[in-house]
Amino acid sequence: MSFESLHLIEPILKALKEEGYTNPTPIQAQSIPIVLRGTDLLGCAQTGTGKTAAFTLPIIQLLEENKSFQKNKKIRALIVTPTRELAIQIGESFRAYARHTDLKYAVIFGGVGQSPQVSAIRSGADVVIATPGRLLDLMNQRLLSIADVEYFVLDEADRMLDMGFIHDVKKLLAALPHKRQSLFFSATMPPEIVKLAGSILKNPASVSVTPVSSTVEIINQSVYFVDKGNKNDLLLDILQDTSIKTALVFTRTKHGADKVVKMLLKASIKAEAIHGNKSQNARQTALKNFKAQTTRVLVATDIAARGIDIDELEFVINYELSNIAETYVHRIGRTGRAGAKGAAISFCDIEEKAYLKDIEKLIGKKIPVVEAHKYPMKVLHVEKAAKKPQGQSRNAGGSRPGAPAAAAKDAKPARSFDKASSGRKWYGKKNTY
Repeated sequence: MSFESLHLIEPILKALKEEGYTNPTPIQAQSIPIVLRGTDLLGCAQTGTGKTAAFTLPIIQLLEENKSFQKNKKIRALIVTPTRELAIQIGESFRAYARHTDLKYAVIFGGVGQSPQVSAIRSGADVVIATPGRLLDLMNQRLLSIADVEYFVLDEADRMLDMGFIHDVKKLLAALPHKRQSLFFSATMPPEIVKLAGSILKNPASVSVTPVSSTVEIINQSVYFVDKGNKNDLLLDILQDTSIKTALVFTRTKHGADKVVKMLLKASIKAEAIHGNKSQNARQTALKNFKAQTTRVLVATDIAARGIDIDELEFVINYELSNIAETYVHRIGRTGRAGAKGAAISFCDIEEKAYLKDIEKLIGKKIPVVEAHKYPMKVLHVEKAAKKPQGQSRNAGGSRPGAPAAAAKDAKPARSFDKASSGRKWYGKKNTY
């Protein structure tokens, strides 16, 4: 199937050709005809499926075919997304696809001064791409109105829910006109999201591409069982592989991301963090450096990483497993994009084994375990050893179950890191360097 077969207008086809696009992705092929005929859409698609073009292309066409936008300065299309990075990314896509039209757009988000954004709106923005907080702020200041919006897109709805934007979304829905076309996209569809979609959409058509329980088959997934205190050592050991030109490392918290970056910098590995506490300029600079490969490791939290879109990213490392199984699928979807090869490496400590079990249940398969590494989980090996003597109590010797003393007779001596012989500098207080 070609883009021409989707009955897109010539200005869009010309822009797509200039961008090097010839064939639509499955979600584009299914979604574009639905949107063009004016039907509400419920789309379930994970990252890397071409979702942005699935809604921007038909909206550009619908707006371009009705030239009334030239007679007023009203906002006709509103795209709401959870993060600044994703808003900027959608804005860049809109600029590329609409370059041969007269349409204007504005991207608005918090963390920066509002004056340039207000100026862009007042100059006549047909399309506004916004994060909820700044959008409501400008609405409360009466600097913009969404009362004339004809096309409304709620993107990354599941992450919107995770970030606590549900009340903001409801406020926006109350301000939107009743008569509109609405498009709703989410990488996952938990019950809360289905309920929210039901309050936004009217008799929608549904499109589901790459179900959340499946992962990109081309991605080489692996898991390392490691004690929490040895994760830094393991990460540094893995990064000794010079074939890893760049790696996106995930942590669960902002503080954790900063700690990993600090450790890597001490080991002379160029790294930067991207999370909600970073300024907009710092986040954009970090992302730019990572894409240019002047920064080798980008350490990110899940929320901040939603705007990261790098076609040739090969390695994703889960320094900490997510406590939400669906998030694992979204994380590793950052690699293996557009048919490129990718590797997803996960570290799992004793407290994260339950998370791993949930992930494997969701994706429907076991993730291969890498056992031959320098920092095997001591607790895991003690548990295995404790099971060897048939009929013997796991509390032998009077110690608590699973304690090292209980299994000392059967377990092999735990391997330790010899900092003196490694040739590396020791930096931390607890098995970190």
